[in-house]
Amino acid sequence: MAMAEDTRTRLVTGLLVLVGLPLLTVAALRTIGYDGGWYLTALIALTPYVIVYGVLFAALALLLRRWWIGGVALALSALLAVYVAPRVVADDQPEAHGKTVRVLASNLYLGKADPAAIVRLVREQRVDVLNLLEMTPAAMAGLEKAGLFQTLPYRVLHPASGVDGSGIVSRYPLTEEDYTGDSAQKQPGAEADLGDGVTLEIVAAHPRSPDSGYYEWDQEMRDLSRAIGEHGLRVVAGDFNATLDHAALRTVLSRGYVDAGEARGDGLIPTWPASTAFVPLDHVLVDKRAAIRDYRVLDVAGSDHRAVYAEVQLP
Repeated sequence: MAMAEDTRTRLVTGLLVLVGLPLLTVAALRTIGYDGGWYLTALIALTPYVIVYGVLFAALALLLRRWWIGGVALALSALLAVYVAPRVVADDQPEAHGKTVRVLASNLYLGKADPAAIVRLVREQRVDVLNLLEMTPAAMAGLEKAGLFQTLPYRVLHPASGVDGSGIVSRYPLTEEDYTGDSAQKQPGAEADLGDGVTLEIVAAHPRSPDSGYYEWDQEMRDLSRAIGEHGLRVVAGDFNATLDHAALRTVLSRGYVDAGEARGDGLIPTWPASTAFVPLDHVLVDKRAAIRDYRVLDVAGSDHRAVYAEVQLP
């Protein structure tokens, strides 16, 4: 009888350890700053949910009197909560009294997004710069027909079939620049002339999804991570296929940017998939010398992503 009870005890303990592995894995990867391959990248994207999982798991372990398992699970959950908590607390903004620029970035879902919905958002939010991802030739034609280029007449466009097309459309004159090296066609850059000698560098970000090429995703993220000391004021906005828990995106931020959503205390608002928004993959990264006056996540009919909007005031 005692032997059977010992076996049952070991079995329950072993099952609990197995169930706790996702929590341990995410906590370890997040702490050491390693994204791993596709499956680990997907798991890291769920970090806020893993915190809830960890607390429930700890409660179960403690209920079963597996004290050390429950204690470790609570500690790991608390560690992850420390990483995530800043996203729901608004930051103080730097002194900025320069021009204000309203930026919107939208993934068009292989060109399927409703052009009229995009144009309506641009007009309602008085957008100055619009970054478009997954922009196909047909989508570009639809946007032109819907009147986008009457509102935002200046453009740097690289339409393409599939996911590779991107573009920047602006109220201000644009000069195309290579800010992203090998991925410049897919992640175009432009200098916007705001007038009075003021310029702003814009990058339309869209690293490849890690499920279709992890190393390509990692490299295209690296293309975005030039330090702000190496260039002028810059805003990088689009679909990063990454959350703030991914080391690759945090590397970009470490080069002198802030995430507009996190800065406004809205860093956990999900953007994908649009129908059941689950994780925030779309971001507006802003030069840390600028102030972020507003941030919103907006629905776009026909797209599988929600658009991200930020109002940025330059120093």
